[in-house]
Amino acid sequence: MSDKLAVKRCRVQISKLTHITSTKVMDMLPVVVVHGGAGSVPRERSDKASSGVCSAAQVGYVILQRGGSSMDAVVEAVTQMENNPVFNAGCGSVLTNNGEVEMDAIVMDGKTLASGAVSAVRNIANPVQLARLVMDKTSHSCLTAHGANQFARAMDVPEVPQESLITEYSRMRWRKNLAPDANPVECQMGKMGTVGAVAVDLKGNVACATSTGGLLNQMEGRVGDTPCIGCGGYADNQVGAVSTTGHGEAIMKVTLARLILFHMEQGQSVEAASDLALAYMKSRVQGLGGVVTLDPQGHWAARCSSLQMTWAAVQKDMLHYGLNAGEHFTQGIDEPH
Repeated sequence: MSDKLAVKRCRVQISKLTHITSTKVMDMLPVVVVHGGAGSVPRERSDKASSGVCSAAQVGYVILQRGGSSMDAVVEAVTQMENNPVFNAGCGSVLTNNGEVEMDAIVMDGKTLASGAVSAVRNIANPVQLARLVMDKTSHSCLTAHGANQFARAMDVPEVPQESLITEYSRMRWRKNLAPDANPVECQMGKMGTVGAVAVDLKGNVACATSTGGLLNQMEGRVGDTPCIGCGGYADNQVGAVSTTGHGEAIMKVTLARLILFHMEQGQSVEAASDLALAYMKSRVQGLGGVVTLDPQGHWAARCSSLQMTWAAVQKDMLHYGLNAGEHFTQGIDEPH
């Protein structure tokens, strides 16, 4: 066999392998994974929380199936959860120490590394949509408090009454935590986490979105991990995307989202990278939390170091979901949940 013929055959084989690999990757896409917060969900709220994340994931998946971008999918999935009073975001947000609602949110585009965030924002039904406007319409990465609300008015984002964002459940937890004999840890149970989503679209672009009402009875003006890039979320087409949930101060200390992607850059799988970072946060700063993680090839994971985290994912027309740590149920997306 001549050298030229050998080289030609080698190129043909490489081309076939590349095509097979590309086809396998495309078979994995699109994917969306969402979480509804880490912590301990009261039994009477667990069914609604599980149903809520499944619905949000399915809404995001429909957008992806129709050729929509990963950014469109994560923003709409998180918007669904902000509109669901079961979750600690949007109309289900917990209250600050003075009985009001202050919310944070972030979005990030893995293709360009563009991001947008808002913190301590009030009277906005969907902070995640405002965060996207910060990314799309300004040269800044984050707007806070009064400035964020001013920007919302400039963008014709309607303001809503504080009362529309306060549920009886949140008010009850707030009052309970004000009592002299209150147990702050116990009062946080069921309202510990944020909501978030990650997705990879048919073009292989990844994105993340995260939104939260913060910590129950937090100080006015407190900003947690959610709007901080690399903490509440991170997305990079060269590695993957992450959305986090849990105790914000602990997440910030270890820059949890970016730490997971660092482990993935070192060759770890999405699941192993998530577990390594969560374990480090627990051992180093005694922080518990959870994450949803994926890579551009469609591999994904939903992991937590807390007892529970509501999550759901949709891939290849299959719905995956769970609540307790290590739990994983699967069914067709057309089957009733």
